[in-house]
Amino acid sequence: MKRFFGLLVAVALVAACVAPSAHAATSGNATVTLAASASTMVQIVDANVTLVPLPADYDNDYVEAVGASGLRVRVKSNSSTGMILRVRCPDAAPQIALPDLLVKTQTAGGTGGTSQTTYSAITATDQNLWSTGQAQHTLLTVTTDLRVQNLFNYDDANGGGTTSYTNTLTYSVVTQ
Repeated sequence: MKRFFGLLVAVALVAACVAPSAHAATSGNATVTLAASASTMVQIVDANVTLVPLPADYDNDYVEAVGASGLRVRVKSNSSTGMILRVRCPDAAPQIALPDLLVKTQTAGGTGGTSQTTYSAITATDQNLWSTGQAQHTLLTVTTDLRVQNLFNYDDANGGGTTSYTNTLTYSVVTQ
């Protein structure tokens, strides 16, 4: 029995000393799936713009904020069919009459898209300002040019100071 036990211990020691490379190798596979959905992003760069008419603006009966002086927003989307940037004025009682507040953009539409390149009166419902027909993976800046016309319709209640008239614009981005 002692010999059998000694032989068993010897076999166990030999088995423990066998190099790991002598063991059989196995492998398996795992699958990783990303279920991507179309997503959009809008960032408001300029949250406020103040238009201060000069005498020449009163002569023309409008004041503008164009280009870098306008409202800038940044947009992006991973939608392969593109996106649309929309703007509206949802104020229940806008202080600047909606037909007097005009918007457009000088930012060219993306590939297969369009842009509002002539002034159009802002509305209480969404209106398309800019679009692209393909994914826009990096943030793109779209600038809204603004014009307020009929300046003589906006009285200065302070008599020699200034009176502010304020509307809020809401931007949204939707996939096509």
